[in-house]
Amino acid sequence: QVQLVESGGGLVQAGGSLRLSCATSGPGRTFSLATMGWFRQTPGKEREFVATISWSGGSTYYADSVKGRFTISRDNAKNTVYLQMNSLKPEDTAVYYCAAGRRVGISPDLNDYDYWGQGTQVTVSS
Repeated sequence: QVQLVESGGGLVQAGGSLRLSCATSGPGRTFSLATMGWFRQTPGKEREFVATISWSGGSTYYADSVKGRFTISRDNAKNTVYLQMNSLKPEDTAVYYCAAGRRVGISPDLNDYDYWGQGTQVTVSS
């Protein structure tokens, strides 16, 4: 069973920072070669892409709305993916989900991801 568990969400004032973590586990080496991504969702809206990273960490891609403020990274030795969020804005308020795809590369398409975490709430106050 593949499992992804997010943590690090919370309440922060606009302009502040948070770091989300995604602890991963799964059978075989396929998971280790997976592309990873972060998505977010607010009530009544569709889940939207935030950031993605390849297995090696050599390739990343960000949504325009977070580019320059968020940084995705991974530590394969710890089986953990991170999302460093700086200069947070109220519009960043959402439930943030970690996702893994059974492929090598990067993708902003949620349909390319096979496994999802339970989500962690991020709330940014004005």
